[in-house]
Amino acid sequence: MTPAARLAAAIDLLAALEAESRRPADAIANDFFRSRRYIGGGDRRAISERAWGVVRQRLRLDWWLGRVGARPTPRLLVAAQLLLGEGLKVAEVLATFPGGQYAAPPLNPPEEKLLRALDARRPGSPGLVHPGMPENIRLDLPEWVMPGFRARFGDRLAEEATAMEVEAPLDLRANLLKATREAAAAALAAEGIETEPTRYSPWGLRLPSRRPVTQTRAFTAGMVEVQDEGSQLIALLADARPGMRVLDYCAGAAGKTLALAASMANRGRITACDVSVPRLEGAVRRLRRAGVDNAERHLLVAGDRWAKRRAGQFDRVLVDAPCTGTGTWRRNPDARLRTGPADLTELCVKQGEILSTAAELVRPGGRLIYATCSLLPEEDEAQVNGFLERHPDYALLPLAAAWDEARGRFPELGPVPVVGDLLVTTPVQHGTDGFFAAVLQRRS
Repeated sequence: MTPAARLAAAIDLLAALEAESRRPADAIANDFFRSRRYIGGGDRRAISERAWGVVRQRLRLDWWLGRVGARPTPRLLVAAQLLLGEGLKVAEVLATFPGGQYAAPPLNPPEEKLLRALDARRPGSPGLVHPGMPENIRLDLPEWVMPGFRARFGDRLAEEATAMEVEAPLDLRANLLKATREAAAAALAAEGIETEPTRYSPWGLRLPSRRPVTQTRAFTAGMVEVQDEGSQLIALLADARPGMRVLDYCAGAAGKTLALAASMANRGRITACDVSVPRLEGAVRRLRRAGVDNAERHLLVAGDRWAKRRAGQFDRVLVDAPCTGTGTWRRNPDARLRTGPADLTELCVKQGEILSTAAELVRPGGRLIYATCSLLPEEDEAQVNGFLERHPDYALLPLAAAWDEARGRFPELGPVPVVGDLLVTTPVQHGTDGFFAAVLQRRS
């Protein structure tokens, strides 16, 4: 594809994202490229980078376009990104819209007028940040997260916000049911993909740059799974051991179920629950590829008495709760545009309800692990504190104690990543996505 054709395709992809603003962008992009199989791998990467570059800077681009009274259409968003973000001159931006077959139509007179108005207001050096921006726009953060992020990060807010703008690395988890971490790394290296061990997780491998891992023999053979190091640490803290009965209560597509099964060496029983049929159906393929044979699935539906019939039966219950996903914004930049304060309010209520239900499933002496991929205290510490007030039969197990137990089983486990009783990982401090976890012990 020509550069002009790639830019036109990126505009079309952005239009598709706008048309389904509540649907995850990666799913829309997958459908977009699936229906355009003529687009090769290199072109696909270039188109995606152009579109995601706009999505990552959308709050700032909207601010700039608002200054000149422009509606943020996909065409103007791309043009503004070229002008302000990449420092092209007006004539150079106009040349990227040449018209003709496969190229974007030329900017019309009103669009060109808006582009020139932007040019008149841009700073002397390339970049979208302007001193007149509100703090949240300057930090590329929605206004509604600012109180929570200030409470979480304090003086580190700007640094952490900057890290959330950078594309996340690709982490893999070696599947101990199929291979050691060293064997998995060697298998990937034999296919030309070099990795390095992760800092904390004894199962993790990190790629210095994104590569097509899912096309390797190591992946198709089930030796590795894609999983952020922070997510791996949550599975480690669950301390799922061989012979236990374990519940992954909000399993999704079973990413943590796979890690728990490997920790159990395929012995014992693990149940993966979710409210989504497609997610649980997708888990089947992953479980089969990983060689997991001690797992079963259960679909949670309204009026289901499944949980009541299994009260007090599980040694470990992991609640990877539905949340705003603020800790994964560098990986899912569209989520900061799709989520708002009403979602936070609704999710906090749901998290409390899920915790109360899950607590009844833990046997006396067992453990409930509460986790989110959010960095907002309302979804994290506030939920744990509220739960402990409502459930005096539970106590918080300090992180250091849980970490020592995990190191006893996996000596390669790195140092305790945080000071305090709760796990909180961030891109700046740990090089992972933002995750939260608390280990809650039920009294015997």
